Amino acid sequence: MARVVTINRPDVVALIEKVAGQMTKGNKTEAVALAMRRLLEKDARAGSLVGAHRGCLRMLKDIDLTKPVFDIEDSDAWTGREINR
Repeated sequence: MARVVTINRPDVVALIEKVAGQMTKGNKTEAVALAMRRLLEKDARAGSLVGAHRGCLRMLKDIDLTKPVFDIEDSDAWTGREINR
């Protein structure tokens, strides 16, 4: 099913022609499609949503995320020693 998009702004047409010449061997349709794909990828969600929006994560004042989780320095997890079982 064919769709038609008409772009009349000279600056946009020049930009499409420039990109088409450099990246798609002159194919203007593919140049526009490439730009649209990159815009969609830019806004695609990758990873956790925690912290993605301001105010979505609340923490107590006395919590320090930079200090180590393990309080015991001689634990096997902290030193990397294997446990003999």
